[in-house]
Amino acid sequence: MKILKTQVLRGPNIWSNYRKKLIQIKLDLEEMESFPTDLIPGFKDRIMVALPTLIEHECSENCRGGFFIRLERGTWLGHVMEHVALEIQSLAGMETGYGRTRETAVKGVYNMVFSYQIEQAGLYAAKAAFRIVKALAENEEYQISNDIEELVKLRKRYDLGPSTKSIVEEAARRGIPWRRLGKGSKIQLGYGKNQKQLRATMTCNTSAVAVDIAGDKDDAKRLLSEAGIPVAKGDCCRTIERMIAIINKVGFPIVIKPLNGNHGRGVSVNIQDHETAELAFIHAQEYSSYVIVEKFITGNDYRMLVIDGKFVAAAIRTPANITGDGEASVRELIEKVNKDSNRGNGHETVLTKIAFDMDTFVHLERLGYTYESIPKINEKLILKSTANLSTGGTAGDVTDEVHPDNRFMAERIATLVGLDICGIDIMAPSISNSITQNNGVVLEVNAAPGFRMHLSPSSGKSRNVAKAVVDMLYPPNSSSTIPLFAITGTNGKTTTTRLIAHIAKSAGYLPGYTTTDGIYIGNYKVKTGDTTGPLSAAIILQDPLVDFAILETARGGLLRSGLSFEQCDVGIITNIQEDHLGISDINNLEDLANVKAVVARSVKKEGWAVLNADDSHCINIAKEIECNVVYFSLKSDNPIIQIHLNNGGLAAVVEDDAIVIKNGIHTIFIENLNDIPLTQNGTAHFMTANVLAAAGATFAFGFTKLQIQEGLKTFLPSYEQTPGRMNLFKCKDFNVLVDYAHNPHGMLGLKSYLTTIEANRKIGIVAGVGDRRDEDIIELAKIAASMFDHIVVRQESGLRGRKLDEINNLMIKGMKEGNTNISYDLIADEKAAIAHALKIGRQGDFIVALSEMYDEVISEIRKYQ
Repeated sequence: MKILKTQVLRGPNIWSNYRKKLIQIKLDLEEMESFPTDLIPGFKDRIMVALPTLIEHECSENCRGGFFIRLERGTWLGHVMEHVALEIQSLAGMETGYGRTRETAVKGVYNMVFSYQIEQAGLYAAKAAFRIVKALAENEEYQISNDIEELVKLRKRYDLGPSTKSIVEEAARRGIPWRRLGKGSKIQLGYGKNQKQLRATMTCNTSAVAVDIAGDKDDAKRLLSEAGIPVAKGDCCRTIERMIAIINKVGFPIVIKPLNGNHGRGVSVNIQDHETAELAFIHAQEYSSYVIVEKFITGNDYRMLVIDGKFVAAAIRTPANITGDGEASVRELIEKVNKDSNRGNGHETVLTKIAFDMDTFVHLERLGYTYESIPKINEKLILKSTANLSTGGTAGDVTDEVHPDNRFMAERIATLVGLDICGIDIMAPSISNSITQNNGVVLEVNAAPGFRMHLSPSSGKSRNVAKAVVDMLYPPNSSSTIPLFAITGTNGKTTTTRLIAHIAKSAGYLPGYTTTDGIYIGNYKVKTGDTTGPLSAAIILQDPLVDFAILETARGGLLRSGLSFEQCDVGIITNIQEDHLGISDINNLEDLANVKAVVARSVKKEGWAVLNADDSHCINIAKEIECNVVYFSLKSDNPIIQIHLNNGGLAAVVEDDAIVIKNGIHTIFIENLNDIPLTQNGTAHFMTANVLAAAGATFAFGFTKLQIQEGLKTFLPSYEQTPGRMNLFKCKDFNVLVDYAHNPHGMLGLKSYLTTIEANRKIGIVAGVGDRRDEDIIELAKIAASMFDHIVVRQESGLRGRKLDEINNLMIKGMKEGNTNISYDLIADEKAAIAHALKIGRQGDFIVALSEMYDEVISEIRKYQ
């Protein structure tokens, strides 16, 4: 067996709108298709030994051990691989739990998905599960523990840190969308102009000046001292001579630390003599050329946390330590402590492992110990100068013990420095008494303080400090998102997208929108190309200028990665017709409808799905969604519309040659078709359908009648506003229409329009597309032959897996089926094809150039003009 393709789904997708993080595998079982698990001798026994925890998988049996029952009864290896991928992630500390395996139209080929927490780990789990299942099937030795160890490493390397994760989880609980920007800890909450960004506990509100002040410990200390806040006596220096002068002034014991260090690096405390002071000074200068020398204050080490000017939590910190048992050495006791599953490297877990470093060595030496010394039973050894969690310390919650004076002082300090999230380190006998009365001092002010000690203290209550951060970023009644419209369907997506964007601009918004020809913000194209996938949508949702998003959503990106957003306010499905069938396991219209339905299923419950009542597949989608529905139809007597209106529903229809909105028994006139340029006086029915979709969507969302009218009347079917869609050019003797119709449904719509056009000859420039099925290419050519008098058959820039002669033969076959007397020319190059059509054009002809490279086509037409 072999893996044919691996994809990462990051948003709502065809498998699930709620389980957004999925790895999708296309698996060919090859000869193993003939060997389900009950026909592989010993397979069940081997997997039970290798992964006994799979007994917890209920599978479809809905009971403990259900998966093993399925193995005994017989299931295929793709299904087994799904369960293994989930279980090895779980064993590595990443709970997942969702998986599905479905057979494709090709015998032995399956699509399988399973959920992941961390993308890199999910991808590794896919490959590992394949190796494991293959080895078990072939009765080969395999060390699953190696894969689990690697998954643990990937989790630790790529997972968000505890502080960042707590903020993200709090935002998610409130329905605030979030995305990771890059591979680090930079996070975006919300969309567009209402987005907020943060990295760890530094937010977009954090003042750079305040961070600079907090980073300069001497500057911060002076600021606090001048404000009457007790600080340790001392000064800053960069030479040993100056250090000695400071010591002579403040006296031993002292603390030496880097001026702008963090996480306790380079700090030495309780220094009692000049020799040790010189060593500590040299150590501190490894981190900063300037060093702080100050009086060592005895007492307890406290951290107070202030967010948005309000005290939220306090912790008492204890330096890294070990307790002797009379048998183990210091080294062995540290290694034992570090085996605690709560301890990891850096900030990846609740606690940090204790490092063997110079600071530990000095502490032990002061006590007369080495790493190989054996402490007495119950003898407690302090191993670090500071109580920072990052050096292996622990913390206990003391929030409820803080004296009111100290709370006020902490809030005042944060305001004086200017930090939105501020950690304040205090040394005092007790936090429950005012430090102005018990000789306590403020040691440091910290920007971007870690939350670990408050989220998971070693003792006392856990504090949801992330709540205060999200409260600060999004106060009550503030929005984290912007209006979001998503448009999908077979035809009409781009025009509908552009029309809604035009209405939004007319109403005073600065919309961002994605189309098949580029990404736009307001009137500016910021990227050229087919930008209808999730990466392009993300560009709009990340842009702080954008206050309204309209996202054309094509099937390709949706199948590859899922949607780029979790929910939308309005989801539009223009129609569901034959196009791109036979690709990516989408073999019929039911499959295609399931893809398009993802957009409708992603509409907020209070939002609106805008569906084509003239399309049976759209009608079926309406039955499975929970949001409000707006139907649109070219026929006001459409029975689906009538039923919908009788139930108090909302619809956009054509009535008496006008666009109207029906709201139950009420009718709201929008505009006459003759006054809406896009409809070509009502003759372009496919454009009229796009207008109905846009009018229904904008009305349901809340645009006024006047705003919709203004948008519809000023939106022209021109190259400037609808490039490549019904662009008409007048030449000396004939007219040329450029359009994007590229499938049978689009061609039939254009055919209907051409029946209203009087011309001596109607000449079409048409292409066969290589990645379509034979029957699709033939059908398109057949329709073309029924609507044109002469056809110039060109080809796309890429043949997409076929040969030129093969496509031409299919086109000729279809044309002859549509009109045995049709005349045609075969000119592969598009520019040459348009030049030829213009050359043969005569008085009164009407030439139609069908192309997705409409910029080049229009350039040739303008040259001819």
